[in-house]
Amino acid sequence: MKKHNIEIYNKWLVLVLSVFLTACSILSKPKPPVVPRPQPVVLPPKVVPAPIAGLPAPLFMVSKWEMLPDWQTLDLAPSQTAFLQSCRVLKNKPHWQEVCIQAEQLGVNDNARLRAFYEEWFTPYQLLNPDGSEQGMITGYYEPLLKGSRSKTLRFQYPLYAAPNDLLTIDLGGVYPQLKDLRLRGRVQGKRIVPYYNRAEIDAGAGAFMGNELFWVENPIELFFLQIQGSGRIELPDGKQVKVGYADQNGYPYVSIGKKLVEAGELKLEEASMQGIKGWAEKNPDKINKLLEQNPSYVFLRELPDGLSAPLGALGVPLTNEYSIAVDPRTIPLGAPVFLATTYPNDSAPLNRLMLAQDTGGAIKGAVRADFFWGFGEFAGTQAGKMKQQGRLWVLFPKGGEPMLN
Repeated sequence: MKKHNIEIYNKWLVLVLSVFLTACSILSKPKPPVVPRPQPVVLPPKVVPAPIAGLPAPLFMVSKWEMLPDWQTLDLAPSQTAFLQSCRVLKNKPHWQEVCIQAEQLGVNDNARLRAFYEEWFTPYQLLNPDGSEQGMITGYYEPLLKGSRSKTLRFQYPLYAAPNDLLTIDLGGVYPQLKDLRLRGRVQGKRIVPYYNRAEIDAGAGAFMGNELFWVENPIELFFLQIQGSGRIELPDGKQVKVGYADQNGYPYVSIGKKLVEAGELKLEEASMQGIKGWAEKNPDKINKLLEQNPSYVFLRELPDGLSAPLGALGVPLTNEYSIAVDPRTIPLGAPVFLATTYPNDSAPLNRLMLAQDTGGAIKGAVRADFFWGFGEFAGTQAGKMKQQGRLWVLFPKGGEPMLN
């Protein structure tokens, strides 16, 4: 699913790794290695919001239930179904055990009882941007369906790759505590670790990808959007549908091709939706590869088990249509209930809903920022493709596990 967990790929990768390898080899010298000073990326303790892009930390502001639009009239039953999915992971974490035990005993059909449960066990905190503003971007994603085959044919010529064996994930926090939670991607070249192949190199056949194809599909732009969504389904020639989901990523930052088309004068800003980009691609098939190469990020996928009810989010549980969101986990803890106040795609009608933070995404960076999971099918794709609304977020923290305030 989406959804995928993508880390920033810093230019100083090779330099940091060379320092690391040198430090490991010189055992007789107890002096700690000198680390270059990149921009801060170290995460503080989990309950403290982390800095984003060098700006002041985002603010959590204690709120009240009556500040959440429509809180007293919302149907909380679908939210509770999603919340119980979160509890499959959260129930073993501090401050969540008793909350999840109580939630499992509630049932889902009594709104008054559900509302009382949240008000008794949680405290709402409004999330603010580093500049103190409360509005942020709310986008949408979904589970697409692509036609494909397990073998290459004249119709199906674009490979969907599994994660390659030579892709390394380097966690520097074990050696340098100040680089905690920083993971980098690379590959071995001789005696050096170098950046992994970018999208253009992978599409050109660089590396040992032959034999690593899961499926072959018929449309490169549809494959690209499958990677962006992080999960989807492949319909085989016999009609069987197979689910695929996020496996890994090559380490490069996500670059918006919609923005690139706007900058090049190919699309107007209001046309740079998923549907608008697909329409442009149909009219310009000879320009697709050059466009896609401008996003060096590449997502590898895996085949998911049969019978899975929905795509798996970054939390590791199935997503719930229209009640799961992808967030930046540096500011919103995965699994937490999040009250969303926004509007429907291209509409002024309010969309106020209790969601669950169960996924992440390469483009989901920032404090007041979320990606709304619409589900599977044509309607879900239409809604996700045009959703680009302003919205506000409140995180519900279990009592005793509230964040430290700035």
